[in-house]
Amino acid sequence: MDPYEGFAERYDLSFDLFGEIDPQVTEFFHQLFEQNGVQTVLDCACGTGRHLPLFHSLGCKVLGSDVSEAMLAQARTNLSEAGLEVPLYQLDFRELPHYFRQSFDAVICLAAIGFLPGEVEFLKAFTSMAQVLRPGDIMVLTAIPTDRQWREKPRFILNSSRQDFSRIFAIDYFEDKARFNILDIFHSREVSELKVWSAELHPLLRDDQERLLLAAGFRSVDFYASFNFSPYIKSKSNKLIAVAHL
Repeated sequence: MDPYEGFAERYDLSFDLFGEIDPQVTEFFHQLFEQNGVQTVLDCACGTGRHLPLFHSLGCKVLGSDVSEAMLAQARTNLSEAGLEVPLYQLDFRELPHYFRQSFDAVICLAAIGFLPGEVEFLKAFTSMAQVLRPGDIMVLTAIPTDRQWREKPRFILNSSRQDFSRIFAIDYFEDKARFNILDIFHSREVSELKVWSAELHPLLRDDQERLLLAAGFRSVDFYASFNFSPYIKSKSNKLIAVAHL
């Protein structure tokens, strides 16, 4: 059963999906791709395709993949409405070498790694990603939560709020994982409705990321706290971005 079925169609409600791209995010990837000679990109957890137009706009040959057919179906709709053609594949990013014979200049995995059940699977995923790269290529990873968030354990996070829709994260914490309950609240004159989707996330904090990425064959890892390349500080940062170099 696809856990995203029923949620994929409203996943993008808190995003301006194909509207104006955040200039800071655009500049981050522009600089990163230029510095590393990136021309081919695999977004291996592309979901509804939210970042595919960005990579396409930077002149890259882009492929997207995801384990969820429901998310890919929404990605196809989104790309079609935007007039973009990007190849999409349903697959598990722990098994990339089984699906791709070619190598990529960059593999992107944003906000998805924590859905795996622990270190054995994290390492399997990182090894898989490394195997579709060549020496000198890069992998970009974002993960939830950060070291600070895991220490402070915020119970509620307001993700999005506008006149007719709000999204709230209600988080239950356990010893080695957290359950993210996503509360979508529709509150217009015509509609008053609450929809809930839940998923377990296993923390993969900064030091564990570095240890496992090096074990998977990457030679170095840079950590940032935002898309302006500011350095990651475990005690303060609310975003965790890793750039691993093979």
